[in-house]
Amino acid sequence: MAQFWWFIGFVVVVLMFSIKVIPEYERAIVFRLGRLLPVPKGPGLFFIWPILDQIRRVPLRTVVLDVPPQDIITKDNVSINVNAVVYFRVVDPNRAIVEVENYRYATSQLAQTTLRSILGQVELDELLSEREKLNVSLQEILDKQTDPWGIKVSMVEVKQVDLPEEMKRAMAYQAEAERERRAKVIHAEGEFQASEKLFQASSVISKNPVALQLRYLQALTEISAEKNSTIVFPLPIEIFKHFLNMNKGGDK
Repeated sequence: MAQFWWFIGFVVVVLMFSIKVIPEYERAIVFRLGRLLPVPKGPGLFFIWPILDQIRRVPLRTVVLDVPPQDIITKDNVSINVNAVVYFRVVDPNRAIVEVENYRYATSQLAQTTLRSILGQVELDELLSEREKLNVSLQEILDKQTDPWGIKVSMVEVKQVDLPEEMKRAMAYQAEAERERRAKVIHAEGEFQASEKLFQASSVISKNPVALQLRYLQALTEISAEKNSTIVFPLPIEIFKHFLNMNKGGDK
C-alpha cells in the first residue's frame, strides 16, 4: 500500500513539472536534450518532459524601446542631440532566442548606431523639415537588419532634437529676418497695387473735370463726419480751372 502512494505522489510531481500554461501573448520554445523543437508551444495548456525539456518564454507583444539621446554631427557640421523611440515585436520566437543572445539589447544597440549613422548623413534643415522621411528610412533599415533575428520593426520616431544655444539664436535671427523680408515684400506689393489703382482713378477723373469736384466734396463729407474742430484740406488747382474756363466762355 505504501508503494502505491509513493507511485501516486511521483505521478503528481511529474505532472506538476510537465503541465505548462502559456498566455495568448507569449510562446514557449522547447529545447529537448539541447535540441530546439521546430514548433513553439502555446498558447494554452501543453506538456513537456521533465528533466529532458527546457523552455524559454518569448513575448509577442509590441515592445516600445526608448533610444537614449545620441550626440550627432550633421552633414553641415552642426552638433545636435537626438533621441528616438522604436516599436518592434517578435514574429519568430525560435530565431529570436537562437540567432541572437539578447534580442532586446541587440535591437537597442542597433537602433543607436543606425540613428547616428543615418542622421549624420543629412543636413540640419533636412532633419528638421523632413522628419517623416527620415523616420521611414530608419524603420526600413532596422527592419531589414533585425529580420534574421525574427524581429519586425514596425515604426521608428525621432522624438526630440536638441540644438546648441548659439544655433537656436542664429535660427531665431534667421526667422526674424525672413519675417521682415516678407513684410517688406507685402508692403511693396501693396504700394504697387495702390499706385495702379490711383493711376486708373486719375485716368477716369481726367476725362470729366466735374468728377474731381465731386470727389473733393466727398472727401470733405468724410472729414466732417469725424467732428474735427479744424479741417486742413489741400485744394487742387484743377478745380478752379473749370470755373475759369466757364468765365472765359461767358465773356465771349
